[in-house]
Amino acid sequence: MQYPLHIRLTAPGLNEHAQSSLAARVQADLDTSADDQLYRFTVLHGSHNDSNIVSAERDWDLLVSLHQEQPSKLEATLQSWVPVLDVRYAPNNEADELATFISQEILKVYEDEQKSVSYLLSDTAFAASTEKTLDLDDKARLDSRATRAFKYATTYHLTFSLFSSSASPSLWDIDGALDKYVTPLLMQLSTISHFTIDTQIQLHASISPSIAGPQLDAASGKWQLQKTDLSGFVNAAEWPLSPSIGAGPTINFVLYVPSEDQSPLEIAETGGTSWLIPQWGGVQILNSSGKLSPRLTVENLEQVMLAFADQLTALVGLPPSPPSLSVRLSSLTRERATSLILSASSTLGALARLSLKLAYIAIPGSVAKAVDETIRRLDQACLDLREGRFDSALANARVANDEAERAFFEPSMVGQVYFPDEHKVAVYVPLLGPMAVPLVMAALKELRKLRSGKMKSA
Repeated sequence: MQYPLHIRLTAPGLNEHAQSSLAARVQADLDTSADDQLYRFTVLHGSHNDSNIVSAERDWDLLVSLHQEQPSKLEATLQSWVPVLDVRYAPNNEADELATFISQEILKVYEDEQKSVSYLLSDTAFAASTEKTLDLDDKARLDSRATRAFKYATTYHLTFSLFSSSASPSLWDIDGALDKYVTPLLMQLSTISHFTIDTQIQLHASISPSIAGPQLDAASGKWQLQKTDLSGFVNAAEWPLSPSIGAGPTINFVLYVPSEDQSPLEIAETGGTSWLIPQWGGVQILNSSGKLSPRLTVENLEQVMLAFADQLTALVGLPPSPPSLSVRLSSLTRERATSLILSASSTLGALARLSLKLAYIAIPGSVAKAVDETIRRLDQACLDLREGRFDSALANARVANDEAERAFFEPSMVGQVYFPDEHKVAVYVPLLGPMAVPLVMAALKELRKLRSGKMKSA
């Protein structure tokens, strides 16, 4: 596996020769500074098309835009929505100093992704190709991220639920709030997965009886939930939160409005009002400063939707850094493609070992066809990775993983796994035994007759 990343460097204040020389210096620094064989940086230089910055058809992964100013020191800023790294420098900066600074900033942009990919490849046959070492803090952080995120799926179903402990609020402008605060994020994530959405309201919703419940803090006058109560807060017995509403995994987002006599309600240890439940969803408590309105407007839901959007990024596995959403999405594409390649390879290996161990299993033609398709797609996905076609790599890896699982869980083969020859003997012997006994006895009787006849004739 390899991940080629193309960096385009543009400096309107420098002539063509100076830009070419600076790009060559940055390339040399990246070649010597990069401590991972998986990532291969290629530095380009020259102008670019502004309308192509957000397009998937661009010929670069990160744009380094140099601006000649008079800062007290070299500065770099990664834009939030597009893969553009703005570098400000002074005319008196040395070329070598500027090149070193740019190369270090580029490595910082992809540092967390390299750690994540190294984490994915650890304990696999590809581990030898990476030299990125992870300390205990990095491993703990990546373990936590992998634990809370859902397993990759082509489609996720999002359920937004309003649970009110009383009869109010009974309405909410959820469609407008979703369009304004959540849909733009889903459009960005649509290159990786698809999303379906539904909403619901339930009044007089009580908190799960399995927890102690809110306790009034006399000092602050606030009702508080203990941290140990958060995991059992959701009332699974009475709240309609089905885990299989949509085609894919369901991600639940619960907005809970406490009653006036238990408001404001917050988490005791942190004072927060929202928390994430790993591989399930997120919960947000909405406290009202006065009498609750029967309808929650888009303005009332602004902070709630922003919290849900942040929780969604964690639940689908979007890296928390760097600050540019576009770069994070590209990183997630490479990570998901890598994980699917590893998953498909592992499933295919398990199927091969199973067929060798249980030689009596007949391999259906559909399984052979699925295996051929898996291998073909895996080869293409790895080729796409090496050539920098990351979206195509993800698409081929997704198909390879689906085909591998289809082959492994073929119903006719699964049945044979649980009924080997020993089981068949155990099943049929009791049935054939009563039939065999008279036949054996008759055969023995005939043998005795034949033997006695020979003895008489002798």
